Amino acid sequence: MSESRESETERVTRQLRDEILDGARLPGERLVERELAAALDVSRVPVREALKALVGEGLVTLRPRSWAVVRTFTDSDIADLSEVRSAFEPLTFRLAAERRTRAGLDRLRAVLDEQLGAARAGDAVVSRRTAADFHELVTELASNELLVEIERPLRSRMRWLLTQHDDLVAVADQHQELFTAIANRDVEAAERLAGEHLTQSRTLIRNRRAGE
Repeated sequence: MSESRESETERVTRQLRDEILDGARLPGERLVERELAAALDVSRVPVREALKALVGEGLVTLRPRSWAVVRTFTDSDIADLSEVRSAFEPLTFRLAAERRTRAGLDRLRAVLDEQLGAARAGDAVVSRRTAADFHELVTELASNELLVEIERPLRSRMRWLLTQHDDLVAVADQHQELFTAIANRDVEAAERLAGEHLTQSRTLIRNRRAGE
């Protein structure tokens, strides 16, 4: 694959991924190569490659011929993701509290400030994006390469799960508490708050789906 083709594919993949995660493309929506190529002003090749990448990330389901659909996550899918998240997240926050660096903490503070500002302004897209960024950055702060390797192929699905809430301020406030525990190297508090955050997140997701 040429450098220009790779860059084009990455751009299309990123745009489609963002549109799915931000809710601009709804579950079950058809993704037709020809139509996407025309809309994005590219050939069908990078679109085809982007759709394959998004299938691998768990955000798109292929259909016969030349189209696909945005994945519809079932209650069972969400339960599976939540179980995996429950297994890893308390450990991740514990390790982050133990191993965080000053530079890493500064980056986490910047992401949290952006999330808090967006939540208070009612900017759902930015608030949800930065909420997911917060979790990914905490994984980096944990400084465990195996944990990162396990998280990476699940990243898009976890980002989707982390956007399934409507109480922007509540989630941002929970992240503030988690940040304080990490900043203070309070390992026990970080692990405990991570567990509470998981419980609250499941409730927010359940309430949102019940209202759809």
